[in-house]
Amino acid sequence: MNTFRVLLVKFVMTFIVAMVAFSFLETNPAGLVVLVALIATAGNYLVGDLHILPVRGNMTASLGNGLLGALLAYIVSLISVTFNTSFAALFVFAILVAVGEYFFHPYLQRVENVAPGPGPAQEQEPPPEQEGGDQQNQG
Repeated sequence: MNTFRVLLVKFVMTFIVAMVAFSFLETNPAGLVVLVALIATAGNYLVGDLHILPVRGNMTASLGNGLLGALLAYIVSLISVTFNTSFAALFVFAILVAVGEYFFHPYLQRVENVAPGPGPAQEQEPPPEQEGGDQQNQG
């Protein structure tokens, strides 16, 4: 249930940003804006949150999510004849997604039972210490 809630929060944030960039700056159908938000949410979670965030940290993951979101929106514009975008709209989308993700990632990392949060699957006992590892043979 925590994963669904986290993804819902991420989708709502991405959808609001997509509405600003692709409905207010451009005149795109609301259905396609929802589709872009869904695709960007899924892509950013799978790539940015699960793989980049744990390794590279919040700033790199946020910037990566912004760029990936803009790239995915651009790909949708290439595939769909009714979804139009401009460099300005893509730039605004990338910046707003990156800023939103920067504030979203600390929340994501605090929530339990959601990757990459501190859920039980990530809490592991330290490896057992080896006997005599720090001692030198004096024999």
